[in-house]
Amino acid sequence: MTDTDTDLPETPFLEVSDVVERAVDAAPRWRTLEPAMRAEMLRAVADRLEGADDELVALAITETHLTETRLRGELVRTTFQLRFLAGVIEEGDFLQACIDTPDESWPPGARPDLRRVLRPLGPVAVFAASNFPFAFSVAGGDSASALAAGCPVIMKVHPGHRQLSARCGEIVCEALRDAGAPEGTFAVVEGDKAGRALVTHPDISAVAFTGSAKVGRMLFDIAVGRLKPIPFYGELGSVNPVFVTMRAAAARLDEILSGYVASFSLGAGQFCTQPGILLLPAGILDRDRIRTMVASQPSAQLLNDRIDGAYQESLEALRHRPTVEVVAEGSRQPDGARTPTLLRTTVEGLVADAEHLLAECFGPVSLIAEYDEETQLIEVAEILEGQLTATVHGEIDDVVVPGLLDTLAEKAGRIIWNGWPTSLAVTWAIQHGGPYPATTSPLHTSVGAAAVGRFLRPVTYQGVPDHLLPAALREENPLHLPRRVDGRYRSGSPPV
Repeated sequence: MTDTDTDLPETPFLEVSDVVERAVDAAPRWRTLEPAMRAEMLRAVADRLEGADDELVALAITETHLTETRLRGELVRTTFQLRFLAGVIEEGDFLQACIDTPDESWPPGARPDLRRVLRPLGPVAVFAASNFPFAFSVAGGDSASALAAGCPVIMKVHPGHRQLSARCGEIVCEALRDAGAPEGTFAVVEGDKAGRALVTHPDISAVAFTGSAKVGRMLFDIAVGRLKPIPFYGELGSVNPVFVTMRAAAARLDEILSGYVASFSLGAGQFCTQPGILLLPAGILDRDRIRTMVASQPSAQLLNDRIDGAYQESLEALRHRPTVEVVAEGSRQPDGARTPTLLRTTVEGLVADAEHLLAECFGPVSLIAEYDEETQLIEVAEILEGQLTATVHGEIDDVVVPGLLDTLAEKAGRIIWNGWPTSLAVTWAIQHGGPYPATTSPLHTSVGAAAVGRFLRPVTYQGVPDHLLPAALREENPLHLPRRVDGRYRSGSPPV
C-alpha cells in the first residue's frame, strides 16, 4: 500500500499527551461496561454515520477522486462492520471465559479454582489507510474492533482525506458521548509527528496500522523497540498471486482471464487484495483477446496526485525489468484517469528477478508469468514472501493442487479456490492477514469477528472470591455468557 505525506497541521505534542491521558482515564470505565452496552454504543455510531451519509460522501468525493457509488458502498460496509462487531461482543464468546472448579483428585496434585477470561489491553493507536477513507479509516475496522474489545481509540488520520476524517471523528465522538461512553473513549490526531508520539507514548498499549511497508516497518521497529514493547498490528502489502493449472486453463481460459482483468483493475488497482501476478501455462495467451479485455475496463483516477506519481514510478521500474514485456499498454487520460496496464514474463524470469517482479505495485497493473511445467507453480509458491491471499484456479483432481495448496497455506492468510481475492467479506470465518511482509502479526486478522482478539489479553484468577471476580467469571454468570466449565462448553443462555 502507499501513503501520502501532504502538508497538514500537526497535532501539538502536548495535545497528543492530553488526548492519551483522557484515554487512560476512560479505559477502566469503558472496559468494565457490559459487552451489550458497548454493542449498543457501536450501533449508535453506525446510525449516526448513516444519518450523515450525504455530507460524508460529498466530502470524500472532493478529497479522494473515488466515485459516489464506490464511496456509498464503502460507507455501508463501515456501518455494517460496526453492527457486526456489536453482535460479536453481545454474543460473548469473544471473552473466552473458562472455569476449572477445584478438584482434589486432579493429577498430579489437587487443582485449585481457576478462572480465565480475556481483558482489554488499554488505549490503542490506530493509523488510517489511504485507499479506504471509510472502511479502513476513522470509523473503520481497526477502530471498531478495538472499541468492541473495550479499548479507547486514538486515531491518527490519513492526510489524503483529512477533512472527511475530521468530520467522521466529530460524529464518532458525538455518538459515543450521547450514548453514554466516558469522555476520552475516542479521539483523532493529525500529522506524522503526532503519529510517532502515539507509538512511543508509554500509555499506548497497542498500534493498528494500514499503509506502506516503509512507514509500517519504521513504526513497527519503534513499537517493539520501546522500553516496554507493545503489539503492532501492521498491514503492509501483498501481490496476491493467482495460480492457474493446465486443465483449468484448457477448460475455461476466457472466463479466468476476464475475471482476472476485472479483479486487478477494480478500483484502479488500489485494493490491498488486488491480484498482482497470474501464473498461466505458456503458449495459450491470445494477446489480441486479452488486450480487448483490458481495454474494456473503465479508466479511473487514483486516490490523489501523490499516489498517482508513486504508481507511475513503480510502473516504469517494473515494465523496464529485463524479462518483462508490455502486453496491454495503459495510459493517463487528460482528466488524470488511468487505464490498466498488463505485463508479461516467464516463470524463469520471475524466479531470477523475484525481488523486483514480486514487489507490490499500487495501481491498475498486473503481471502474467507463463510456465512450462506445473511443478513450476510450486517452485514459485515456495519463493513467495508472506501474502494476504493466494488463489488457485484448478480442477478438483489436478495432481499439482494438494501440494500447491499446502505450500500456499504456509505463505498466505486466505486461500481462494476458483474465485478472486478482491472480494473481502466481513464474517466470522474471514482471515485478513498473513506472514510478513503482508502483515507484522500473522496470528491475527484485521477484518471479521476475530479482529477483536488483537486488543485483548488473557488473565487467570486463582482462588479469588466470587464477588471480587469480573462478572464474566462469577458463579451465577450474570452476563449469560457462553463459558467452558470443567472442560464442557455451556451456552450461557438465560433460563426461559
